[in-house]
Amino acid sequence: MKPERLARTTVYESPWVNLYLDRVKFPNGRIIDQFHLLDFPREAALAILENAAGEVAFVRVPRYTTGRAEWELPAGGIENGESPLDAAKREAREETGFDSAAHRLLYSYHPMNGNARQRFHIVACQAGEHIQGHDVDEVSEVRWFTRAGILQMIRDKSLTDGYSLTALLLWLQGEDDTSGQRE
Repeated sequence: MKPERLARTTVYESPWVNLYLDRVKFPNGRIIDQFHLLDFPREAALAILENAAGEVAFVRVPRYTTGRAEWELPAGGIENGESPLDAAKREAREETGFDSAAHRLLYSYHPMNGNARQRFHIVACQAGEHIQGHDVDEVSEVRWFTRAGILQMIRDKSLTDGYSLTALLLWLQGEDDTSGQRE
């Protein structure tokens, strides 16, 4: 048995995010009259882009929400008709300028399943040729970090992007869904 939506009021809708107030009945009979639900119409994919030296590509992105330029892994929304692997490849190319290969889905999850309908996919891949410049409208800098450098950023608490942090912690511990999709 699962919760049942009894009614919905639309507060806001856009191509990127929606906000609804739902009336929800839970299996135990409890009713919440105003359950705030954030709905993200598109799933997202992140690329852990690793070069031959074992370094990982990061992008520095100026974030209005935090008032800082944050180091993050390349990521973004999955376009219509795109698989998570295709989206990770596109995002890596757009944000770093590097082509990529050997894509494999490491993990898929819901980062805020208590109040948001959103799904993230973590894709590991190998860097190929540098084929273009990075998207200067979104990214201010691209840099390769060693495993030791990544661990230091985590210890220093300077890596604050939740999507990147989750992906890196899974990658660092060797989490590997060998049954996952591959290119």
